[in-house]
Amino acid sequence: MKIVWTSALLLGCLMGFSIGVDMVQGFSFSMALQNAYSPFRVMEFAELFVLFVLFVLFFLLFCFVSEVFYRSFKVKKQNSDKNKTP
Repeated sequence: MKIVWTSALLLGCLMGFSIGVDMVQGFSFSMALQNAYSPFRVMEFAELFVLFVLFVLFFLLFCFVSEVFYRSFKVKKQNSDKNKTP
C-alpha cells in the first residue's frame, strides 16, 4: 500500500512541477494542463482499459479499507461506552 501512495504522490508532484515550469515559460494554465495530460491522449484502447480497471480497483480497495477503519472505530466506541456505564 505504501508503494501505491508513494507512486501517487510522486505523480502529483511531478505533474505539478511540469505545470509550474510550463506556466513560468509563459503558457496559460489550461495549456500547461493539456501538456501534462497529453501522454494519456495518445494511449490505445487496451492501455486506457487497463488504466480504467486499475482506477476502479484502487477505488474499491480504498472503499474497503475505509469501511474496515470505520467499523473498527465504531466497535471501539461501543466498547468504551459499555465500560463507562455502571
